[in-house]
Amino acid sequence: MNIVVREATFDDAQLIADLTRAAWASKVAVTSSGHRETAVRVRHDLEQGGGFILLRDEEPIGSARWGPLEVDPDIWEIMRMGVLPQFRGEHLSQHLLEAVIHRAQASDVTELRLGVRSDQVRLLDLYAAYGFELAPELEYTHANPLEPAPTVMRRMLGY
Repeated sequence: MNIVVREATFDDAQLIADLTRAAWASKVAVTSSGHRETAVRVRHDLEQGGGFILLRDEEPIGSARWGPLEVDPDIWEIMRMGVLPQFRGEHLSQHLLEAVIHRAQASDVTELRLGVRSDQVRLLDLYAAYGFELAPELEYTHANPLEPAPTVMRRMLGY
């Protein structure tokens, strides 16, 4: 098994939208906007920040995006990370998380944030293992107002 994480390009917008919808199907509440992901939205996210695509034996199986906060570009939020259902249980999403962390460090970003949906609390331990801490005082800027607010976690990068 050959695992590669590659940087997403604007040409990947439709692929990432398709991966997001497929990764979230039957996994995330139907009210999530991720189920209505579009190439237009993905392209906007890529223009503002960036993204990665996870490949297993050259097949795209997952993706993640990040973007700077409008109020502080030295803080990035990680968004829409997901792996296709048939590849879950192999800890492959960690490759995406590590790639974003390394990119942030190389870009002198001071802090990473992510939101954990209320129906995905098992992910809190995974993110904690990567140095993310609960930050109940923060709001996730990409939160869906039609759903319970996600738990925000942050990782200070020490610059």
